[in-house]
Amino acid sequence: MSPHKPTNPAVSLIGVPTDVGAGRIGARMGPSALRVAGIVQAIADFGIDVRDCGDLHGPDNPERPAVAGFRHLAEVVRWNQLLHEATLAELRARRLPLMLGGDHSLAMGSISAVARHCRDTGQRLRVLWLDAHADLNTATLTPSGNLHGMPVACLCGHGPAELTGIGGHSPALSPQDIRQIGIRSVDPGEKRFVHALGIEVFDMRFIDENGMRHTMAQALMGLDERTHLHVSLDVDFLDPDIAPGVGTTVRGGPTYREAQLCMEMIADTGRLGSLDVVELNPALDVRNQTAELAVNLIQSLFGKSTLMRTPEPSRREPTG
Repeated sequence: MSPHKPTNPAVSLIGVPTDVGAGRIGARMGPSALRVAGIVQAIADFGIDVRDCGDLHGPDNPERPAVAGFRHLAEVVRWNQLLHEATLAELRARRLPLMLGGDHSLAMGSISAVARHCRDTGQRLRVLWLDAHADLNTATLTPSGNLHGMPVACLCGHGPAELTGIGGHSPALSPQDIRQIGIRSVDPGEKRFVHALGIEVFDMRFIDENGMRHTMAQALMGLDERTHLHVSLDVDFLDPDIAPGVGTTVRGGPTYREAQLCMEMIADTGRLGSLDVVELNPALDVRNQTAELAVNLIQSLFGKSTLMRTPEPSRREPTG
């Protein structure tokens, strides 16, 4: 893949303070923690027009058990409807929506809006799903009923109609549009479903064996000027040694440098068009360090690097 010249579109922050799809409360405080960590100024430092649209307001978390395989279905549907409309409005205004979560079930609202926008504008969609989990559970596969474990399935058309049909088109995504990176915790039924759908997964074994550079080159292959790139970043993608502030930690994730390289290579494409940052749980964090790390990585997505780089630097062996 040949890098494109990075662009700096106007950015709109959309806070989604809810944990209705999660198994533990706390992700509702994620948007505030990211703001405290300086996300607005961190992006504005690149000369980017940043608008904080404030927080959406949806139903409270009723903290009830699952019904027919789903916990809090009505509440999750409402939050995603609200986010779908907010995301679509910013895309139509030619701004880059940055969703501050909130739990990962919210990606159904943001990504369905991105997919709808791509259909309307004739663009191709590529989704990078950065996560410790495949999030491909269904009501028959899930051990918990928590909808933050189901967004990929719902986006691919496997789930309740209220979620698969957000935006009026089902499925929102083809499995071929998705690249999952950093996966290392998959339920037994999910493994078979991932295989059946043919989703391209770069799990931690792949990263260990091939390195993050090769992994990202593969995941980004085929992008061109007609591609909208959406990044859905679950903070549990990162190793909990550097990012403890999540409710579903899984050891053995990417290191700080691997994560930075991942973000820098995404930035190099110049195709980033929308972004989710989810599952940050300040109640489990240590002095807001996970939020600060997330903001640091977001800066790298918008072009922060150690040196000024040309798209394809020439490297020659020293002579003499």
